[in-house]
Amino acid sequence: MTGNSLLRRQFRYEYFNAALILIAVNGGFFLLRTLAPARVIYTFAMIPARVARDGALWQLFSYMFIHADLSHLFFNMLGLYFFGTQIERRMGSREFLLFYLVCGFAAGVFSFAAYWFSGAYLVVLLGASGAVYAVLLAFAVYFPTAVIYVMGIIPVRAPLLVTIYAGIEIFNQVAGRGGNVAHLTHLAGLGAAYAYFLIRLQINPLAIFLHRRRR
Repeated sequence: MTGNSLLRRQFRYEYFNAALILIAVNGGFFLLRTLAPARVIYTFAMIPARVARDGALWQLFSYMFIHADLSHLFFNMLGLYFFGTQIERRMGSREFLLFYLVCGFAAGVFSFAAYWFSGAYLVVLLGASGAVYAVLLAFAVYFPTAVIYVMGIIPVRAPLLVTIYAGIEIFNQVAGRGGNVAHLTHLAGLGAAYAYFLIRLQINPLAIFLHRRRR
């Protein structure tokens, strides 16, 4: 009972712009990467061989702060800004920060296991996409009636958009499409967010999505 209550113990609500802090940290790492690209990627990106052979366990966490190029950074941070700031106001900064970091870490651990057991020891995983996909699912859970304009034109409700994104990621993963995009990590981020809502927050995202659809 004690462990269970600790797992679900809520933080006192406060707001201190954690999403903007995360964006600034990502920006700082990107600046560092431009100064010493090879060293930063070798040290902070997630490389399964290094994690297992050298004990670089921090890479399971640090990979989410390293980005391949400016566009990779920009679109991840854009998603974090638009969706993350609203989720943070709903959750509170401490809960949001825990949610973001736990989901990003869980996506890294799952990706490491998948790459390791598939023999992809030297793959380089980097980027906040797993955590940002988790944020997108959280947005759909808290704001199920919100309409997002895809490409600024096509209106789609948030739960449907998450479902479409998940379907695209599953298809691309199974079909082996997408080049260097880590579809498995995106799916792991969604899965981690779903588990976080179920276990810690005692909210069933699927029930919310289906309820909105029936209405």
